[in-house]
Amino acid sequence: MCLAIPAQILALDEGTDQAVVSLGGVKKPISLALVEDAAVGDYVLVHVGYALNKVSPEEAARTLALIQAAGALDAAAVDGDVPTGEASR
Repeated sequence: MCLAIPAQILALDEGTDQAVVSLGGVKKPISLALVEDAAVGDYVLVHVGYALNKVSPEEAARTLALIQAAGALDAAAVDGDVPTGEASR
């Protein structure tokens, strides 16, 4: 089974198709080679260091809430990254 987790883009390096994303305050470099038109502030689904596609902030909040409900992510990590606050419901 594979798992892709939503993360927000913090910075872009357009020359290398790389970005820095954040999830729960953890910053990680990822590849944007598979995603077009990504911008700072966008949410992307990340799997093994690659962004697979963009998702809306609402979809990111729903997905992070489900992961949290399953016990795989703590509430502080979710609430800290999703500006809508939906993840804490």
